[in-house]
Amino acid sequence: MNGLTNGLLIALLVLTVSLFIWRKARTAGTKGPDRWIGEDRYELSAIASYIKVRLHELSRSTGNDWGVSEEAWNRKAKARAELRQALRGCTYGDPQDKQYIKAFIRDILVGDYGINEHHIDRILPFQRRELLTVQDRFDIVLYLYKQRYGTEGFAQMMEDYSLDEPNPPKTADGSPVYEMTGEDVDRIFFLEYRALTFQEKLDLVVQRVYQMYKGFSVVDELREMRIDGLSGGVSGIPSGYAATEATPVPGYENGVTDRVMTEVDEDGEIITYAWDSVWIFYKGKSIRLAFLSFGSEAELKRVCQNIYKFNLPGQLSEVNGYKVNEMKDGSRIVVVRPPFAESWAFFVRKFDIPSASLEHLIQGEHAELPLGLLKYFMKGSRITSITGSQGSGKTTLLMAMIKHIYASYTLRVQEMSFELHLRRLYSGRNILSFRETDYVSGQAALDLQKKTDGTVHILGEVATDEVAAWMVQMAQVASLFTLFTHHAKTFRDLIESLRNSLLKAGVFRDERIAEMQVASVIDFDIHLRRDRSGRRYIERITECCQRETIDQAGYEERVIMEYRNGRYVAVRPITPKSREAMAREMLPEDAADFERFVCMYWGETVGA
Repeated sequence: MNGLTNGLLIALLVLTVSLFIWRKARTAGTKGPDRWIGEDRYELSAIASYIKVRLHELSRSTGNDWGVSEEAWNRKAKARAELRQALRGCTYGDPQDKQYIKAFIRDILVGDYGINEHHIDRILPFQRRELLTVQDRFDIVLYLYKQRYGTEGFAQMMEDYSLDEPNPPKTADGSPVYEMTGEDVDRIFFLEYRALTFQEKLDLVVQRVYQMYKGFSVVDELREMRIDGLSGGVSGIPSGYAATEATPVPGYENGVTDRVMTEVDEDGEIITYAWDSVWIFYKGKSIRLAFLSFGSEAELKRVCQNIYKFNLPGQLSEVNGYKVNEMKDGSRIVVVRPPFAESWAFFVRKFDIPSASLEHLIQGEHAELPLGLLKYFMKGSRITSITGSQGSGKTTLLMAMIKHIYASYTLRVQEMSFELHLRRLYSGRNILSFRETDYVSGQAALDLQKKTDGTVHILGEVATDEVAAWMVQMAQVASLFTLFTHHAKTFRDLIESLRNSLLKAGVFRDERIAEMQVASVIDFDIHLRRDRSGRRYIERITECCQRETIDQAGYEERVIMEYRNGRYVAVRPITPKSREAMAREMLPEDAADFERFVCMYWGETVGA
């Protein structure tokens, strides 16, 4: 009797466990949206939640794999590995991984979720244009432009509708404001809109779901456009500030964000918060996209925590409140967070690698003068600094100048983050770049370069006293010549800044001797300027002439070219000493061309 009872209990236990495993596997394999009963299955937030769970399931092994053949198991394991890799890579800015994940989302929506042309308008009201939010309209217009012009789509839209022109003054001092408003989007939308096919509608829904799940929220598609850069969280009131009055404003409730209310101050002016801040950098101008919002601090924080993680640069934390890195496409990323910054914020700076040629960058009347000078500085192996404010084009100009260094020379590059990407532009040359890490200091990296057979040393930016001091020493003995960028506003500022860095680093104690050392290593300075309209140009090129006497200034500032009234003008000639030194470093045919170039612009006064 006891044996029979035990047998029944064992059988019941086995049956219970088997039933549990079967139900678990069946639940794990559920493909339909039935698990979301109680939610509106056509809301974007519900769809994004479902996609998140399904992709997680598809990227992990389940009980359904039991009993399959080895070949089928290997095939599934490989597919899961590819999906997991793409889920990681798409957050690094990899366009191929992004398209891979979007293809999965599309298949799930059409196959598992059952989205078809009969009810896709319940997700976004494509057929009722008056119900589309301003973000919906912008997404549609950008999608149509992207179909026609690819990554040039946004730039073409800006040109077609003069969106980079200043708006009527809104500030107290009457200064112009660069801003793209919801009214601008509405105007463009009703002029550009056309009936969309089901596949086009599905593309828009897939993109919206993707950017809510793995993408970079409202700036996901913008980041891929050909613009100079973009930023978020850099304007508006940081979280924690209370407003006096709140009124509902339509436009945020269609599953776009979780923010349904906007707030006004005592004067009725709309209060914007840090998460309402989206700015682009276009043709040298900072333009606010006033109609876009991340919707909440949590969404802005999510973007900041994901956008910098290419190549695992370390954790952004309260202790380490900023990160400087790059994305897979070469964009420079800077992310900051509280308490280091007053709000979460990010900065994306894109470098126009395909357009990095001197002929493309330097334009205007008599542009052949600065073009020739820069080419001959490189062929003549001159130690050259490129100065100017942020956004004036220093890095891009430096990238273009490298082309005119003799290809037989080896290049060694030191950067804070990889921005120059010289091996993408000049893949056949001997180039190696270094950067500072948490474990290798910039000074150690610069010391190592002495042992890497470098002919030309390039410093992406001289920003610290240690690097400035090493640059002066390196320019004297370690390489044939050096190129670097600096934020100095004038040539005098450049000399004094480098001099002070030598003093602070303890290399020299006497101010006059330190200044003479700096003057002895800099041959030419190229100063860039960006005016209020965003136009970039070379304001002047200066030759640094060292003086041997110690009873006067250790150098003479000799302007050889200047930008005046919209044209480039030759001013004072290059000194005979520099001219002869440049010619010695050139090939004979280049030296002859250089002589003809100098005579063309300075005539018989060349030797003055």
